[in-house]
Amino acid sequence: MDSRGEARQAWLVDYRDAFGTRRAKQFARKKDAEAWATKASWEVSQGIHTPDSQSITVKAAADLWIKAAEANGRERSTIKQYKELKRLHIIPLIGDERLSQLTMPKVEAFKDRLLETRSRAMAGKAVRGLSSILNEAQRRGLVAQNVAKGVKVVRPSREKTRIQIPTREQLKAMLEAADDDFRPMLLTAIVTGLRSSELRGLRWQDIDLKRGVVSVSQRADQWGMLGLPKSSAGIRDIPIAPGVVKELKAWKLRCPNSELAFPNSEGGVLHHSNLLRRKYQPTQEDAGIVKPFGMHALRHAAASAWIKQGIDLKRLSTWMGHSSVQITLDTYGHLISDRRMDKELAREAAANLI
Repeated sequence: MDSRGEARQAWLVDYRDAFGTRRAKQFARKKDAEAWATKASWEVSQGIHTPDSQSITVKAAADLWIKAAEANGRERSTIKQYKELKRLHIIPLIGDERLSQLTMPKVEAFKDRLLETRSRAMAGKAVRGLSSILNEAQRRGLVAQNVAKGVKVVRPSREKTRIQIPTREQLKAMLEAADDDFRPMLLTAIVTGLRSSELRGLRWQDIDLKRGVVSVSQRADQWGMLGLPKSSAGIRDIPIAPGVVKELKAWKLRCPNSELAFPNSEGGVLHHSNLLRRKYQPTQEDAGIVKPFGMHALRHAAASAWIKQGIDLKRLSTWMGHSSVQITLDTYGHLISDRRMDKELAREAAANLI
C-alpha cells in the first residue's frame, strides 16, 4: 500500500551472490527487474558482482584512486589536480552515488550538470577523472564495469583556436630587452623549444658545448623538485646553433655556482612563478609587447622555425618531446605545408582529369 492507501505492485529479484549469500532487490517495473536479474546473473558468474549493500560510494572510490596514484609515485602536481577534481567537481555532484547503482545515464546527467556550472574544459577533466576513478575501482573488483568510459565532453570545432606564435620581430625585441642574466635562458628556450620545467631542470652536464647538443633528462616541477620527464619521449637530444653555444659559454663563466644551467641567484632551482614574475613578464613589457604571450609560446616559435626549414615530422615530434607523432600533427599540422609541392600536385592532378 502507498501513502494514499492504494495497492502497489513491486517486483522482487531473489538471487545468490558469488559467495552463496541470498540477496534481494526490489523494482517498480517488471522489465527493470528482468533486465537487472540478467545483468546480475552474468556478473555473479564472472565473479564481479557487488551487492548494493556492500558497494562503496564514488567518494570512497575517489579516495582509493588518489591513494593508488600516491603509491605509484605520480607527480605532486598530478596528485594535487586529482584532489581538486575530487573535492570541487566530483564529490559535490555525484559523490554519494554507490558504484553498483551508477549507470551511463547518471554519468551523462553528471556531465550535463558540470556543463551548466563549469567551463567545458573543466567539465571534460571532471568526466575523465570519474572514468579514472571507476577504472581503479574495476581493477580492485569493486564494480563490474566503467560506465563513464563512453561519456565524453566534446569540444566544438569553433572553440579550437590555432596556437599563437610570436613573430620574429617580437622574439628579437625580447632578446634585446632581456638582461644579461636572463638572455641565455630566453635564447635557449626560443631555439630548443624546451618547456619551462625542462629549462629549470637543465644541468651543465646536459649541454655539450663542443658538439652543440642539449640533452633533456630531467625536469623541475612547480615546487622546485627535480625528477624525470613525465614520459620517455621527454628524454631527447636537440641540436643548437654556434651562436647559441657562444652565448652559453659566456653565461657559464658568470652564472651562479651550480650544477644547473639556469639556477636562481643562490644556485638552486628557479621556481616557475618567479621566472614569470621577475624575468619573463618584465622582459615582454620592456620589449613593448602589447599583448603578452605565455612562455609556452616559445615552444611554438621553435617548432614553427623548424617547420619552415622543412624538418620531417618524426624529427619534429622527437625534438618537441611529444609522445606520438599524432600530437605533433594535431598541434602543428596547419603549419606543415609545401606550397611549391602543393602547386605541382594540383597541376598533375588536373592534367590527369582534363
